[in-house]
Amino acid sequence: MTSSANVQTLVAAEPARLPAEDLDILLMIRHFELALLELFSQGRLNGTTHTCLGQEHIPVALYPLLSEGDYIFSNHRGHGHYLARFRDPHGLLAEIMGREGAVCNGVGGSQHIYRDRYLSTGVQGQSLAVAVGVALHLKRAEAGHIAVVHIGDGTWGEGAVYEALNMAQLWELPVLVVVENNGMAQSTPTKSGMAGTIEARAAAFGVGYHRVETPDVGELRAELTAVVDQVRTRFRPQVVEVITQRLGPHSKGDDSRPAEVVERIAQNDWYRRYRQAFPEQFEVADRAQRLTVADVVREVSARPESRWESR
Repeated sequence: MTSSANVQTLVAAEPARLPAEDLDILLMIRHFELALLELFSQGRLNGTTHTCLGQEHIPVALYPLLSEGDYIFSNHRGHGHYLARFRDPHGLLAEIMGREGAVCNGVGGSQHIYRDRYLSTGVQGQSLAVAVGVALHLKRAEAGHIAVVHIGDGTWGEGAVYEALNMAQLWELPVLVVVENNGMAQSTPTKSGMAGTIEARAAAFGVGYHRVETPDVGELRAELTAVVDQVRTRFRPQVVEVITQRLGPHSKGDDSRPAEVVERIAQNDWYRRYRQAFPEQFEVADRAQRLTVADVVREVSARPESRWESR
């Protein structure tokens, strides 16, 4: 049984008004993820999926600071990362449903996506080691570009994380580690499974560390701007721990948290708070993105199955 006292919730200040582009992509990610859960409940999807409900603001804040030459390494909870990078709900849903037009011809599914310099994997800890290797190449051959890797608080139980941090600092590589700390490692509260702090673990290798606790896109982007610049221009690896909260289940229906904890998280969710703070802007944008995602679901569902042939 998960203790409600052991589960993390985030209490934030009143939200600031967002530019239309930021709000649109936040809402597109939200409705895309909700659509996936609905499709699973209808038996129209196979396999599994891990939504980023409650964590959408992280890639939306970060990615305008990146260039096309930067690498992004995502994880099992990466739909928001992909959508913030490419604005391509059709290709991603086609991938998840195995339909024509899929990003990876339908063989990657929800977790394993490759497009340009974007890669995701469901294997915890793997991405950071690969990102360090890519960052070594970037430092040698493409100075000015960086490798960004998204991991969670649960990933700090993997030895590959520490080996990678050691090499990143030792070789002074342009790696930005974004820790999306939602307080839950699958179904185990982080406090029950991790001794010490992420800050202390980064410090053990001499790696720069920054902690951010806001769901506000503008505030988070402002915090990240100087950090990204330091990685890009000074070849200094950095760890940014973003305190966030997971609104949805670990996967599509395995939430072990008490109902009152989930409701407390929902009360503090950026979606609800922004709707209350800016109802007129929100309702117009929310309806538009809800309809857009519904159209994506209808159009992609009608496509034939993807056919992949080895070459």
